[in-house]
Amino acid sequence: MWTCPVCQQSFVRANQTHSCNDRTVADFLAGKSAHTLALYHHFLEEYGKIGDFVLHPAKSRISLARQVRFCSINQLGRDFLHVVFTFKEPYYDNLCFIKIGQFPGSQLFNHHCRLYRLEDLNEEVLFYMRKAYEEAVR
Repeated sequence: MWTCPVCQQSFVRANQTHSCNDRTVADFLAGKSAHTLALYHHFLEEYGKIGDFVLHPAKSRISLARQVRFCSINQLGRDFLHVVFTFKEPYYDNLCFIKIGQFPGSQLFNHHCRLYRLEDLNEEVLFYMRKAYEEAVR
């Protein structure tokens, strides 16, 4: 593991490109609706039940990481939370992903999920949350 001497974030590869202290979690949460903040906190609370992780805010997202980043909150909308899980293969047979796309130049697939209500974080979403978390040890 390599740790950036400026922002203290840990990475698998030395000198990995990253957004070094460009944004904070507070920047992302500023001005958001009570509904969106409730979704955000509920999502993180449920992930906390799965295991420990750290938050890495960047220019366009808040990533969740173990040894590697396994999930990101890409948008805190007016009434939704847009989350992206990264897997080594596409999982098309589900109801929770609104879009699946291969990350350019890699064998990784981004799975986009949009949560509008607390109840949207159901057993299917929890299954993929656990899967992403478990695969984060590489």
